[in-house]
Amino acid sequence: MDISTILGAVVAFGLVLAAMMNGGSILLFVDPASLMIVGGGTVGSTLIHYPFKEVLRAISVAKKTLFHKEQASGEIIGQLIEFSGKARKEGILSLQSVMSQVEDPFFLKGLQMAVDGQEPEALREMMEREIEYVMERHETGADIFTTMAAYAPAMGMIGTLIGLVQMLQTMDDPASIGPAMAVALLTTFYGAVAANILFTPMSGKLKHRSSCEVLGKTLISEGMNSILAGENPRVMEQRLHAFVAPALRESNFNKK
Repeated sequence: MDISTILGAVVAFGLVLAAMMNGGSILLFVDPASLMIVGGGTVGSTLIHYPFKEVLRAISVAKKTLFHKEQASGEIIGQLIEFSGKARKEGILSLQSVMSQVEDPFFLKGLQMAVDGQEPEALREMMEREIEYVMERHETGADIFTTMAAYAPAMGMIGTLIGLVQMLQTMDDPASIGPAMAVALLTTFYGAVAANILFTPMSGKLKHRSSCEVLGKTLISEGMNSILAGENPRVMEQRLHAFVAPALRESNFNKK
């Protein structure tokens, strides 16, 4: 579970709730009509914008903002160096015995293709194509939340206009001015909260998750091609370190 996402949500919503309660009851900020306008309008507009399957997929992808197990780049490089040394000493077929150590399906697929005798170019093409598809899927998921972040304030503005029209049409009845004004202001409030505390941060977190996952898969792709080419493990490590920030580079050979 991602601590930063939970901490950020608690801080953001906590401060907003504290400010809301500072002036009276929190029930003053609860209005079903405003919620329906912003919530229903945002979801409806998103469904018009994107196919239904894409929206459902984005909801499942949103789980990555909370639940995501990320393997460090150093661990991936370490595994690749280990497998490279084993393949050079015992042959490429010896990698069959280490497949149980790998949990990543993408990594497993690369190992299986190598053991099956695939040519380096075929392996590279397959892995690069899969990386491209992953990037496309993740980009679509993040874009959906970016779109929702744009629609939520817009629906809030529509709710504000509805409330103002209702208020102006009933100026002769003072009792109806309050509820109409509440709809006018609360819809803008709900739209701003949804866009800036939910949808925009979720989109940003998904983009970050995507870049980290693509980096991991790129390391695996480059490493597997080096293994098939019989490259020296030290040379392979130096090449893979080019994808990692200097502060995170740690040689596996200095540990020995």
